[in-house]
Amino acid sequence: MLIIGRFIADSIVMIHILPESMGSLICIKVSGKLTDAEYKNFIPKVESVINEFGAIKLYVDMLDMDGWEWRVAWDDFAFGIKHWNNFTKLALVGEKRWEKFSAQVADKINKAEVRFFDRKETTEALIWIKD
Repeated sequence: MLIIGRFIADSIVMIHILPESMGSLICIKVSGKLTDAEYKNFIPKVESVINEFGAIKLYVDMLDMDGWEWRVAWDDFAFGIKHWNNFTKLALVGEKRWEKFSAQVADKINKAEVRFFDRKETTEALIWIKD
């Protein structure tokens, strides 16, 4: 498992690339509060897969995520516009109300098929994203 992370105060913020990732499928687990620096460090890896495959699927496990810096939301929106045609599916796994709301917003502003899965549906989320 590739781990991309850095220390912030006493907590660790990390994006883990999960072993289920292969080909045009990127599976990640986000832990802690996502910072803009962390996000910007991760994006070139996503763009590398986009450059290789054209269209990709993204699975995001947010169960250990504590939110994000405001700037991340803006950068993610800009990234989504830039790569509007490069995502086919987006699976978001979480349990918090704001996570479900984020999935609903993403579904409205994204060309990709977006689905939210709760904690009990992680297996279903992986099956759906791989299909």
